[in-house]
Amino acid sequence: MLDNDTGSGRISLMPAKKSTSTESKFNKTQILEHISVSTGVAKKDVSAVLDSLAEVIQLHVNKKSVGEFVLPGLLKISTVKKPAVKARKGISPFTKEEVVFKARPASTAVKVRPLKKLKEMVL
Repeated sequence: MLDNDTGSGRISLMPAKKSTSTESKFNKTQILEHISVSTGVAKKDVSAVLDSLAEVIQLHVNKKSVGEFVLPGLLKISTVKKPAVKARKGISPFTKEEVVFKARPASTAVKVRPLKKLKEMVL
C-alpha cells in the first residue's frame, strides 16, 4: 500500500506499513506503482509484464486454442461453449400465461474460478 498522507495530494513512492487491506480499489496506475515500489522494478517494465500476461491469456482462451488459462494458485480462466437453444413455449412465472421464449444462438462464455491461495486470502 502506498503512503498517501504527504499533504500535497500526491502519492509518495515510499511504501507504507504492510497492510492486509485497502480502503479503496486501485486503478491501473496505482497497481503499477504499487508493484513497481514493492519489487523495485520500473513502472514501464511492470506495465510491459502485465501487457504480456494479457497476451498470454488471450492466446489460451481465444476461439481455436486450449480454452483455459491458469494463474498458479490464484485463478483459472476458462471458456464454456453454450449450445444453441430453440424457441419454445412455456408459462411466464409472472403472468401465468403461455408465452414463446425466443431462440438463442450458440455462444461462448468466460468463467473465472478462484483457486486455493485466492480463497485463503478472502477468508
